[in-house]
Amino acid sequence: MKEQTIMNGVNVDRLMGTIEAVTAQPELGKFEFRAKSKWVNGGHYTSTISSFYGAGKEDSHKTAFTLHGDEPDILLGDDNGPNPVEFILHGLAGCLSTTFVYYAAAQGVKVDSIDYTLEGDLDVQGLLGISKEVRPGFQNIRVTFHIRSEAPMEKLQELVKLAQMRSPVFNTISEPVPVHVNLERVAEIAA
Repeated sequence: MKEQTIMNGVNVDRLMGTIEAVTAQPELGKFEFRAKSKWVNGGHYTSTISSFYGAGKEDSHKTAFTLHGDEPDILLGDDNGPNPVEFILHGLAGCLSTTFVYYAAAQGVKVDSIDYTLEGDLDVQGLLGISKEVRPGFQNIRVTFHIRSEAPMEKLQELVKLAQMRSPVFNTISEPVPVHVNLERVAEIAA
């Protein structure tokens, strides 16, 4: 039995097998990720993440994840969890990290550690409708990679650029993406 190649915690043999499978059958690359969310009170909401579609079939995580979101006190919340824009920063960090590490592993680059600093500038004048000149979302996001690796700096810079080019979350927030919103009225609940 062949020993598996593991680099940076990534099973490189499985990664290469996945690339080969999707290259041979592009439909295997189509995924649909899902979240079910519920408003609790004020700014507090929960999201449950469990099932998804991928690699040609319905699938699910080993366990359902329940995430809590809220606003800090200064934004009228009870601070039951990160606010939605903080989740964006978290998602961006995770996606850049995964993309960087997977490409590094595929290229045989050993990474000892990566830490990220993410900062997003947001002016609530846009959210509150006070100024039409101010967008309601982030005006700017800064990401700093703090990488410990013996790889040459040029290689690390190449991998950071590659992570930006291939990260689904980076792409989603840096390029316009159609978002379709629907409304369904729920029938009155019997008392």
